Amino acid sequence: QVQLVESGGGLVQAGGSLRLSCAASGRTFSIIAMGWFRQAPGKEREFVAAIVWIGSSTNYADSVKDRVTISRDNAKNTVYLQVNSLESEDTAVYYCAATSRWGDRTRESTYDYWGQGTQVTVSS
Repeated sequence: QVQLVESGGGLVQAGGSLRLSCAASGRTFSIIAMGWFRQAPGKEREFVAAIVWIGSSTNYADSVKDRVTISRDNAKNTVYLQVNSLESEDTAVYYCAATSRWGDRTRESTYDYWGQGTQVTVSS
């Protein structure tokens, strides 16, 4: 099994920046890609960004591509999501996910493991 724990969420002002972290534990050697999704109240969960563990290939949602950066620290088994120029639309619970298989990294169904989420609230 793989366990994922998100951190770094909180209340921030519009225009500010935030860096979310996701620490993986357990059978981390099986992970080939990790991603971030988010879900606002009353809305469906949506893809934000993903990164392949070996090679560092990345994927970004078009809606956030200019404002977010996903990165990883192999030694710490941790993936990060840097979000700049935060907008009210960024308010959501952000979930970290990991997959041990190859697939479309923008789809929820590709991922095997999920964290509990961390709340990001952007004030106007």
